Amino acid sequence: MRIRTAFVATVTVTLAASPLAGLAHAQPDLDCRDFAFQEDAQAELNRDPSDPHRLDEDQGPDDGIACEVLPRRSTTSTTTPTPLPTRGVQGGVGGSTGPADFERILGTALACTSLAAAATYAARRHRGSDLRRH
Repeated sequence: MRIRTAFVATVTVTLAASPLAGLAHAQPDLDCRDFAFQEDAQAELNRDPSDPHRLDEDQGPDDGIACEVLPRRSTTSTTTPTPLPTRGVQGGVGGSTGPADFERILGTALACTSLAAAATYAARRHRGSDLRRH
């Protein structure tokens, strides 16, 4: 009976914790105020044209131009102000960019292996108790 309880507890913890793994590396929601120049916001929109941050929210239909109210970098200026970093590691202020693909695969493989080992152990214990009864 204790093995069954331990197995159920292991499965419950695994299933409860797996949705939270993605939250630790969630990307922040960006707004136009997070960018110093329109070109920076445009680069973000170009990275993901589905516009999950709603950077193309001007009046009228979506025209594919992000944060039109922001100032543009002047092509005639000799000095360009350096915008403050706003994107964690990508902006140079630390943080995390999320797990790499191999880390996700490794974590999934380890979780599946652990569950298989627990199931095998429980099956052997159950089979052993059946043999002792006969």
